[in-house]
Amino acid sequence: MPDRATPHITAPSSTDSSVDALTTSWYTTEEVAQLLKRDPSTLRRWRTARPPQGPPFVQLSQRAVMYSALDLQQWLASRRIDPAQAA
Repeated sequence: MPDRATPHITAPSSTDSSVDALTTSWYTTEEVAQLLKRDPSTLRRWRTARPPQGPPFVQLSQRAVMYSALDLQQWLASRRIDPAQAA
């Protein structure tokens, strides 16, 4: 059984471009904060900024928010800077 205290983002197969959103892993604000080594309040602040910042999220209710592992992976990749290419 996976350890919920240390969630891992797993990438979908590169050959499967139509990954069903319900079959990917989903994380809470606290879990994402732990993965990103940020305080959960940072993610809450990003969500309430206008326009919203940070990784994509799903607002299930006023207090329940979930993050897709696939969305997190894509968001992180979009923010990646390769110094060799930036020069």
